[in-house]
Amino acid sequence: MARTYADLLQDVKGSVQQVSLEEMKRRLEAREGYVFVDVREKDEWRQGYVPGALHVPRGFLEMQAESKLPDKKAKIVVYCAGGVRSAFAAKTLAELGYQHVESANPGFVRWKDLGYPLEKPAELTPAQLDRYSRHILLPEVGERGQERLLNARVLLLGAGGLGSPAALYLAAAGVGTIGIIDNDAVDASNLQRQVLHGTDRVGTPKVESAARTMQNLNPDVKVIPFQSRLTSANVDEVFDHGWDVIVDGLDNFPTRYLVNDASVWKKIPVVHGSIFRFDGQVTTFWPEKGPCYRCLYPEPPPAHLAPSCAEAGVLGILPGVIGTIQATEAIKIILGKGEPLVGRLLTYDSMKMQFRTLKLRRDPECPVCGSSPTIHEYIDYEGFCAR
Repeated sequence: MARTYADLLQDVKGSVQQVSLEEMKRRLEAREGYVFVDVREKDEWRQGYVPGALHVPRGFLEMQAESKLPDKKAKIVVYCAGGVRSAFAAKTLAELGYQHVESANPGFVRWKDLGYPLEKPAELTPAQLDRYSRHILLPEVGERGQERLLNARVLLLGAGGLGSPAALYLAAAGVGTIGIIDNDAVDASNLQRQVLHGTDRVGTPKVESAARTMQNLNPDVKVIPFQSRLTSANVDEVFDHGWDVIVDGLDNFPTRYLVNDASVWKKIPVVHGSIFRFDGQVTTFWPEKGPCYRCLYPEPPPAHLAPSCAEAGVLGILPGVIGTIQATEAIKIILGKGEPLVGRLLTYDSMKMQFRTLKLRRDPECPVCGSSPTIHEYIDYEGFCAR
């Protein structure tokens, strides 16, 4: 006699370990290290879910299990709406080699009726769900992470070589508010003109051009332009906008010291990038977590020993590589994921196509971030123009 669905379901439920909702709630509140896996569909998930649960729709379980659940010894509780799909999912996970899998019985409908704790995903519009769909698929991002990006505030220092690629990728990633400060205009000889300013005429202010390009790329982005040089007179005004991260695309030493001192005192992480001829480097200066710029370079070199890219030249593609890495660092900081380059300097030699990572140490005698700081106000270095 042919087996029925009821027979199959009975066999599956008999082969998997089941857990009550009361016990599931106790484990959640006791923080016993269980991984709760929600196998419902997206529309069900958006109605609410068990706090901290990982969403893996039943139809994608076999495909996504190993990437989203890498530890096969983890204690896993699978749940669905009523306890049926979770039973089949638990059996599948056991067959895939997961050693401690249980199925919640009944499911989330009853959990919600009992008034047990639940969370709701970020309220993204249908257009946003479509625009950021590849981000949302990543466990490290998801809808909550994308919401953090949309609520984030990033300040770009410069809209030239490094700022241009960083601006484009931060806007495309959905960073909700991007500030940009630059006093220059679009220049016919600028190698980056076609990156961020290709549709604008020579002489157009870079911040105006950048704002238009970013908002055309992503209407979710709000741009705050500062058509100005960054100086000791306006640094507080520019920095006091609640920035989560600053991306430094500056090309001169004095302004870097100004940025360093202000960011240390205001406790804002700075993703620093620099380029010279065929080489580039990136690091992240995060106050109280690692060294600052002055730990590496206590004083700026004489002006004649610090040529800019306009004076020494730079490989045209190099700013794109370094600027994109800076944007990646900023996104990691916003999401709170990965290992930012705090206390590490990433160098890139384009001629050898080689990346290296060097350790940076915090200087306990640093005049700004050390144990007994000696610098307490902004310094204007004679012979330099902060821009």
